[in-house]
Amino acid sequence: MKNEEFASAMKKMKMARSVLCATFFILLFSFFIFSCARMGSPDGGWYDDMPPSVVSASPADGGTDVTQKKIIINFNEFIKIENAQEKVIVSPPQIEQAEVKAAGKRIIVELMDTLKENTTYTIDFSDAITDNNEGNPMGNYTFSFSTGDHIDTLEVAGYVLNAEDLEPIKGILVGLYPYDVPDSTFRTEPMMRVSRTNGSGFFAIKGVAPGSYKAYALSDVDGNFIFSQKSEIIAWSNDSIVPSWKPDTRQDTIWRDSLHIDNILRKPYTHFLPDDVTLLAFQELQTDRYLLKTERSQPEKLGFYFTFGHDSLPSIKGLNFNADSVLVAEYTEKKDTVFYWLNDTTLVQQDTLQLEAKFWATDTLGVLQQKVDTLLFLPKVPYAKRLKEQQKELEKWQKEQEKKKKRGDTYDSIYPVKPLELKFNPSGQLTPLEKVRIECGVPLAKCDTSMIHLYFMRDSVWYRAAHEVRQLSPRVYELNADWQPATEYSLEVDSAAAQSIYGLSNKAIKQGLKVGSPDDFSTFVVSISGTPVKSDDSTAVIVVRLLDGSGKIVREVNADASGKATFTYVKPATYYLSAYCDMNGNGQWDTGEYDRGLMAEPVFFFNEEIECKAKWDVSRDWNVSRTPRYQQKPAKITKQKPDQAKKLKNRNLERAKKLGKEYLGAQGVKM
Repeated sequence: MKNEEFASAMKKMKMARSVLCATFFILLFSFFIFSCARMGSPDGGWYDDMPPSVVSASPADGGTDVTQKKIIINFNEFIKIENAQEKVIVSPPQIEQAEVKAAGKRIIVELMDTLKENTTYTIDFSDAITDNNEGNPMGNYTFSFSTGDHIDTLEVAGYVLNAEDLEPIKGILVGLYPYDVPDSTFRTEPMMRVSRTNGSGFFAIKGVAPGSYKAYALSDVDGNFIFSQKSEIIAWSNDSIVPSWKPDTRQDTIWRDSLHIDNILRKPYTHFLPDDVTLLAFQELQTDRYLLKTERSQPEKLGFYFTFGHDSLPSIKGLNFNADSVLVAEYTEKKDTVFYWLNDTTLVQQDTLQLEAKFWATDTLGVLQQKVDTLLFLPKVPYAKRLKEQQKELEKWQKEQEKKKKRGDTYDSIYPVKPLELKFNPSGQLTPLEKVRIECGVPLAKCDTSMIHLYFMRDSVWYRAAHEVRQLSPRVYELNADWQPATEYSLEVDSAAAQSIYGLSNKAIKQGLKVGSPDDFSTFVVSISGTPVKSDDSTAVIVVRLLDGSGKIVREVNADASGKATFTYVKPATYYLSAYCDMNGNGQWDTGEYDRGLMAEPVFFFNEEIECKAKWDVSRDWNVSRTPRYQQKPAKITKQKPDQAKKLKNRNLERAKKLGKEYLGAQGVKM
């Protein structure tokens, strides 16, 4: 009986499948039969899932001896171009930008520059072309023609990365020059052939003639295709690039669904080389100094932002207030950002502050000169609004005290003054290598470091610990001690040890600190090889950086003469690793300079995660040159993500499945 039931069930399933297939073709046939008799079906009808295709062009795609500057490309349906200015690249580059527009079923490209003789022109549309109704992408499309008797078809491809952190650079211009031209050509003549990078930093320069070339990258701010402004990001390669090709095959995966592969096809194609040119882009040191902006983000703080620092701070003269002895200066290490704090509360309450600032700035010839500016500072939140918010807080406090009074609870009759807040960073568990920062939100008028105490516990008894407190800025102090592993500490600040410029003092603070034991941490050792540092170079240093899960630097150490870098007391976590070659030994990463032929100092990334666990000793051998630079930076800490690939929607298949299920359901067939 069971066998008969099983056979019957299998028969029904086969019948259902047959009915589903038949239904699909019947529905397709019915659509074509009845589409002329009615305007549409209740669910909108079948979708146009086919991408647009080219049916003709004038001049012909791949045409030679072309003299016309107006190109018309005809399609089989209405089309549109997305982000034409960004995505469509004409090569050789056009000094006067070409006009590119979609009109119905055609694209019209009008070149404004005079056509060059015996030159292959390419118009790379990338993935900008889609059909007008459904947005089906045509895919990457390049139109080409030649003013000579042949078409140049070679290609050069590769990647452009930020030299400082190996981030892919999107949208930067990449071009070629003949290899034998002088270096000054980059400043005087436009590139021969150009392309732009995508979200992966990848570029492909098409229509290249046989020969030997140099590759350059340029963030072309002024659109002249030459390096004409110091602020432009640049890159170049000293290697000779000789384009070539070879026959090759690639695998195309045919997916049955999102999880299952139906087939893998091997397709022949022309493989153009080189396809891995790597350009490391940088911006030269911007020594020109000018005032970028001013702001009053807080009513008590005036901010000056410069493009470059200077030893002398701006000189301030109040125009509608007396600036003498009412300003406290705070500045960054490079002195390119300067804040002036108002220590007079009446000025804090004043909404409009007008002043005269005298500072050093470069003139049009790049010479530092003293400049005088009249500036107006307005707070983001006016005093009246701040006063209203304070009144709301007071009324809220008064209501709370009234409730306490009615309940017979203890209450206050005088509004309490908030004490000065001091923050400790880090707090909680420390490593023996850390220093504790004591920070305040506003500048301090005084800080008596003798009233800052540190104690450690041994055998349940507290002892004084030797320590040092030094001032880093008007708001920040640093406490340093010889932290002992597996030891509990108490950091205590006496009442009124610190006083702000507004007269507020701190209350007594007691902060517990604990230094972990060696078993709480990991030790990580990396042995580095393959760097460009020569063995007899006594100046260069390899600086190794341990990065957290977001790519932020946690710690950095210098490798020894053998290339070994050791990180002790590493907190358990997943880390990443980078390194740079400090070629001049000045303790910082340095950018490049084109006129001196100086590249930016080389940076590398270890392309694997590093898992550090408590009690673990972790080691890695790292040849920084083994993996190509464009494949080094792990995707998880790469901020510039690849472009999202456009795909055909294939909505007709889903509609057919839906209609098939509805039909079978109406027939009483269970799916």
